[in-house]
Amino acid sequence: MRGLERRVTLKSRSQIERMAVAGRLVADVLDRLGQELRPGMTTLQLDAVADEMIRSAGATPSFVGVPGRGGPYRHSTCISIDDEVVHGVPGARRIAEGQIVSVDVGAIVDRWHGDAARTYLVGEVPVATRRLVETTRAAMMAGIAAAIPGNHLSDISGAIEDVALDAGYGVVRAFVGHGIGNEMHEEPQVTNYRTTTRGRRLEPGLCLAIEPMFTLGSHAVEIKPDGWTVVTADGSLAAHWEHSIAVTEDGPRVLTTNRPEPAVLLPAGAF
Repeated sequence: MRGLERRVTLKSRSQIERMAVAGRLVADVLDRLGQELRPGMTTLQLDAVADEMIRSAGATPSFVGVPGRGGPYRHSTCISIDDEVVHGVPGARRIAEGQIVSVDVGAIVDRWHGDAARTYLVGEVPVATRRLVETTRAAMMAGIAAAIPGNHLSDISGAIEDVALDAGYGVVRAFVGHGIGNEMHEEPQVTNYRTTTRGRRLEPGLCLAIEPMFTLGSHAVEIKPDGWTVVTADGSLAAHWEHSIAVTEDGPRVLTTNRPEPAVLLPAGAF
């Protein structure tokens, strides 16, 4: 993987603004899917809503055509239910009350990618399930808050892992965050757990997709026969949250948002 480090690129302010356009579209799509998601609908129906929104905006779904073990991907979203961690393939499965549904969306606008994911609760779920989903999101935000100039990739990874360790959750290790820009997956990789190195030093213009995946059991995962869907090896529930961000002189800027709150987040302890 050392050779791939040459692919790390720093984005200019104008390029980051263009990425934010793609990011806002992804946020709009995820908002809409959260409104549409209901018991009885199929994951393919949910995917169709996302596909129509992306294409109507003049954008291109990031995931369509991505090569994989199961052949080129054919859908605009990945929809993963309960013990499915990531890369769930939309199809005839019907969503049921009490499930958790993780939806990953990517869109390309003017050659720039936006990539984000959320885990939704379908109706009433046990407290332990809700806590898993909320804690995974909190870990994502902790990782984002650590993405300040002068820190290293390990600071992001450690912030995420600390949240999981405090809660007693498994941290998926086989799939990680990544750089993002003109390509959906760029270097560097962003693990959700500590490694033996500090990793790349963070500097303004570095754009990353930060995406923790926590489980109620082991970190071990398997890939289903479709060649795409990743499930927990022990059948435990999994949650997945993701934002694309830019490291700026002022702090981390969330790109996959349409919220009115400040786009730049101050790290914990900065007040």
